[in-house]
Amino acid sequence: MIFLTTLPLFWIMISASRGGHWGAWMPSSISAFEGTCVSIPCRFDFPDELRPAVVHGVWYFNSPYPKNYPPVVFKSRTQVVHESFQGRSRLLGDLGLRNCTLLLSSLSPELGGKYYFRGDLGGYNQYTFSEHSVLDIINTPNIVVPPEVVVGSEVEVSCMVPDNCPELRPELSWLGHEGLGEPSVLGRLREDEGTWVQVSLLHFVPTREANGHRLGCQASFPNTTLQFEGYASLDVKYPPVIVEMNASVEAIEGSHVSLLCGADSNPLPLLTWMRDGTVLREAVAESLFLDLEEVTPAEDGVYACLAENAYGQDNRTVGLSVMYAPRKPMVNGTMVAVEGEMVSILCSTQSNPDPILTIFKEKQILATVIYESELQLELPAVTPEDDGEYWCVAENQYGQRATTFNLSVEFAPLILLESHCAAARDTVQCLCVVKSNPEPSVAFELPSRNVTVNETEREFVYSERSGLLLTSILTLRGQAQAPPRVICTAHNLYGTKSLELPFQGAHRLMWAKIGPVGAVVAFAILIAIVCYITQTRRKKNVTESPSFSAGDNPPVLFSSDFRISGAPEKYESERRLGSERRLLGLRGEPPELDLSYSHSDLGKRPTKDSYTLTEELAEYAEIRVK
Repeated sequence: MIFLTTLPLFWIMISASRGGHWGAWMPSSISAFEGTCVSIPCRFDFPDELRPAVVHGVWYFNSPYPKNYPPVVFKSRTQVVHESFQGRSRLLGDLGLRNCTLLLSSLSPELGGKYYFRGDLGGYNQYTFSEHSVLDIINTPNIVVPPEVVVGSEVEVSCMVPDNCPELRPELSWLGHEGLGEPSVLGRLREDEGTWVQVSLLHFVPTREANGHRLGCQASFPNTTLQFEGYASLDVKYPPVIVEMNASVEAIEGSHVSLLCGADSNPLPLLTWMRDGTVLREAVAESLFLDLEEVTPAEDGVYACLAENAYGQDNRTVGLSVMYAPRKPMVNGTMVAVEGEMVSILCSTQSNPDPILTIFKEKQILATVIYESELQLELPAVTPEDDGEYWCVAENQYGQRATTFNLSVEFAPLILLESHCAAARDTVQCLCVVKSNPEPSVAFELPSRNVTVNETEREFVYSERSGLLLTSILTLRGQAQAPPRVICTAHNLYGTKSLELPFQGAHRLMWAKIGPVGAVVAFAILIAIVCYITQTRRKKNVTESPSFSAGDNPPVLFSSDFRISGAPEKYESERRLGSERRLLGLRGEPPELDLSYSHSDLGKRPTKDSYTLTEELAEYAEIRVK
């Protein structure tokens, strides 16, 4: 119920100087507490020319027309009233002075309604005024709160109660105002329509915590048990504050992630989830979820929640870290280098968390870093040994990936120490093993004959490359005399290298020169000498060791040929079979050692015979002696 009103007051009066007419004034509304009383102020007027001797009046309830038989509240002529008003109504004004003020006591709810006054000047001079007053019976004080209470801004809250009972005056007190401020009593105020109110004020600066606070006002009447209370909840407006949000979130790639943002504000805020300036979801609510299905590394980053209303805004961020296994490492750097140059190779990958990066070569760790996304391998001065395949391996707790790369080191030719020549009978074979990158050109020089043979002459030279090694074989037949000097020369764009190839096993060469007949004769003489010495010692009764058998002869080394690893086993079996046949006397001549084999067999011959020519000759000689 609002007691302070801005409606204008209209006094309807009859002015004699203006001729006058029927009119009345009373408050359009008035209120009072149940059980108390109320005085309804009233004035009326009539034409002056009537000049009645006695003026009478009647108060009706809820209807101005007598023919409707409305309840009579007060009647000055007969004092006969409706039973509801017996002992409760009396006239406070003097009708002769055109004052029709009415007093109602012991108010109860059924007395609330419209009250009309009728003037009775006698005879036909009776008039029911259309103006009326509405009585409101109340039970609670009225707490007036400003339409907008904003946090941080001082407000004034008032408690107002009607004070229209001349017999009972209300007293006001505040309830639940602790922490808000000290009240002050403004006192009794007259309203625009002539009614009175009692007012108490409370000033305070509201806080966020005051929102929803229940503030009360109590009206009591001294010397009575009458006491009335009224309450109002404070609606404090304040800007949003984000009070609920995920901490930093770690999620495995492919999992579900739910981010929560909750804010405290009045009114409710507009919550917005954003990432890199893009709105992902928004709603007017206290809290808002952002659901991410099957997250990927692309969704890794910082997410922002913005809360705003008409009074301000707030924002907070949360970091989402998507954990995943390393991606396939990328290798950037020099893949081809010249011997002696510095080489820098960068291996990088992406993963979360950062991986352990390792670079291997032939199962040997060359460089490693922990929890880094890049690994730099630096070789200050590369050598041919640095040439080859490398592995860059990246791993973390979620998986492992690897990448291979090749480093090609270019260098001048190197002729390896296993390069040599070997002779058997009338054939000489020279092996030249060259390590080089790029592939060299190889030539064999015979200085004594002023001849140079290169690998283009397939009849004499066969070459085969394996990795950085180039193996060239020179085959010379019909070399019955001393073999010639052979110089191997290798050349590429980085340089030239030459080496005179040594002959392996000079004593073997001697046997090759003697030939098979000389070998048989020599063995026969050796056996005869041994037998002679043995018999002589026996005749002198000198104790000696047992005579030598054919198997006790000291071994005589003779290199028949050499072979390159990987030769087929058929050569071994065929040679064994031929030796067995010769020992059984199937052939009457010592075997010849043939080193002339086809080009397709080059590089496949055995490097060492398990059954040497020396053994064959020894066995053959023993058979002949017997």
